[in-house]
Amino acid sequence: MVSVDQPAVPLAPDLRLVARTHRRLEPLHSHVYFAPETDEHLTAAGLRPGRMVYFAGRAAAMGAVGPGVVTATFANFAPAIVARHLPRAWTLATPDQVLAARTAAATASLTRLLDGADESSLGELAGLLREACTALTPEARPLFAAHADLPWPEDPLLQVWHGVTLLREHRGDGHVLSLVRHGLTGLEGLVTHTLTGRGFTRQAAQATRGWSDEEWSAALTGLAERGLVADGGLTEAGQQLRASVEQETDALSAAPFVHLGTARTERVAELAGELTGRLLGNGAFPAGVLSRP
Repeated sequence: MVSVDQPAVPLAPDLRLVARTHRRLEPLHSHVYFAPETDEHLTAAGLRPGRMVYFAGRAAAMGAVGPGVVTATFANFAPAIVARHLPRAWTLATPDQVLAARTAAATASLTRLLDGADESSLGELAGLLREACTALTPEARPLFAAHADLPWPEDPLLQVWHGVTLLREHRGDGHVLSLVRHGLTGLEGLVTHTLTGRGFTRQAAQATRGWSDEEWSAALTGLAERGLVADGGLTEAGQQLRASVEQETDALSAAPFVHLGTARTERVAELAGELTGRLLGNGAFPAGVLSRP
């Protein structure tokens, strides 16, 4: 009989390895939001370029959802900016049309950015990712669950894309859970993340997430009143809170790599690192978007 006190993950995961593996996999998914092929294919399907393409493209697996669902699941976008584009997007293209266009865009962008990549390595990574994803569960993971309902592609390149997308959305859902548990709104999570000096700059975060200077400043004021921010940076308490959020996010996303075991997870990190290095070397992300790689 299994004790109710038994941890969800039976083996203590190496969270540093978990975090490193996710970091190396992430650009294989997220580059698509900056790839010209994405606007090209999704506007050909009927959408308007820019934010509408992003919101509808990422949300399409959930169906013709409205702005409230997207604001809740994406977590760090201003509600007003989401409502400008949804549900209008679904009057221009159906979710199935958007999904097909997004797949075509991912195929085109990955083919361009990974030109010359070893096919056997792609196939090996695809197999490892597919096995890792068998350990993912859908509870409280709406974006992951929606994408998990989609069929696995046959092409190894697209299998990598699909596997990375599942891992990314599963981790993202878990990150939202951690933010909520730590008492942070989506905007406060975004603000504190930029103050770590990792990921988005403030300018890029505001521009892409739709928050005004007034909204951003109000969030900073609220965080300062809680002792988390001072003099334009995180206090010691703020740094500890942020570290706790990230550690919990890693723990909540560890199951697929516990399932693979250390050796196979290290192999995933190695293969993903090679592909991501090629992708970054080919200019997958515009300058000035990230504070540091």
